[in-house]
Amino acid sequence: MTSDSMDLSRDAIAMLEGVTTATISTVLLKKGLRNVWMRGTKALRPGQSRCVGRAFTLRFVPAREDLATPESWSSPISTRAAIEAMPAGCIAVVDAMGASDAGIFGDILCARMVKRGVAALVSDGVIRDQAGVLSTGLAVWCQGAAAPPSVAGLTFVGWQQPIACGGVAVFPDDVVVVDDDGAVLIPQAMLDLVLQEAPEQEKLEAWIMDEVNRGAALPGLYPPNAEQKARYEAHRMAK
Repeated sequence: MTSDSMDLSRDAIAMLEGVTTATISTVLLKKGLRNVWMRGTKALRPGQSRCVGRAFTLRFVPAREDLATPESWSSPISTRAAIEAMPAGCIAVVDAMGASDAGIFGDILCARMVKRGVAALVSDGVIRDQAGVLSTGLAVWCQGAAAPPSVAGLTFVGWQQPIACGGVAVFPDDVVVVDDDGAVLIPQAMLDLVLQEAPEQEKLEAWIMDEVNRGAALPGLYPPNAEQKARYEAHRMAK
């Protein structure tokens, strides 16, 4: 896949950076998608800025002794080779099978990802060399940290394939948004819908919050009934 196919327009990125993952998951829920939040994806550094990017996928399977060796790090199919294929602006999404005892990436690999312009690393597994990873400045969402290397429990098998991360099906070119609530997937085919509806949902909820702060009761307001929708529309048109 070329870097051009990974590009998002500046307008799309700016719009999604202004929308919470909670709002995105609500918009997708209304369209029938219930499984878009990747379990186990927590901010390694609290307060990390919201990140938006196309998914660049990586996949691990359970360790097999003849394959999961330190020598495998020099293989053509390795995390090292995968990083060199990552385009600027992507979000690396790693299927680590939820393993919490084998660190998939350490400080050196994360430093290289920063040099390549990778926006963030998202995994249902763990990293290693936590202090060093934090010092690279790479935004990371994962389960935490563990000292053993990946080959202690996992075998790396490829990149830019469909994967499962935190119980969510992730395909290359899907869009990922991550913030303090974790990582949410936007299927590529639904990106335009989210770009259209999510900002409006944010504006509606901001108005509802203003009403709550003024002392309004929740029934009929959240979610808004016909009367409240009319009030909101009048408010919106007056701006």
